[in-house]
Amino acid sequence: MVAAALLLLLVFVFPIWQITLLAPQYPDGVTLYIWVDKLTGSEPGTLQNINILNHYVGMKMIEPDSIPELQYFPKIIYGMIGLGLLIALIGKRHLYYVWSLILGVLGILGLYDFYLWEYDYGHNLSPTAPIKVPGMAYQPPLFGEKMLLNFTAQSYPEMATYVFGIAIFMGYLAFRFSRKKSLA
Repeated sequence: MVAAALLLLLVFVFPIWQITLLAPQYPDGVTLYIWVDKLTGSEPGTLQNINILNHYVGMKMIEPDSIPELQYFPKIIYGMIGLGLLIALIGKRHLYYVWSLILGVLGILGLYDFYLWEYDYGHNLSPTAPIKVPGMAYQPPLFGEKMLLNFTAQSYPEMATYVFGIAIFMGYLAFRFSRKKSLA
């Protein structure tokens, strides 16, 4: 249980997700990495380039300081680490399962929040955009690839997502294989 909780520290070391835009003018792609507490790119100026491209179709600027999740997600992760360590100290095996369940629900809620974020950015377009295609939305896929005009948008999990899943599984294994304390 201790290892499962401490494994969550790696969520701060690796990105959670990546979105890459490929096009003839960007054959190597422009990649945005989403971390638990920040956004970075494959090169300096990536976010600026994505914001310029987004401007043409009327998408809002991506401003990390205006994304509240980047402020409170780290607190949730630290809270789950602390809760996991406390549960390990208490040693009640059913709490290992509860911790894993809570972490799994938080992961699902995080994916749903990411979907809503993508939906908002891809559908709430400026009416004064230089490029307008009637009925076109620019939401990247939650997972996989999608053509958006002449861009192929790719969206895939990164290492921190796998770390998160392994922590959930380790918490479950702690529950599954810990011994029940005898009442004698």
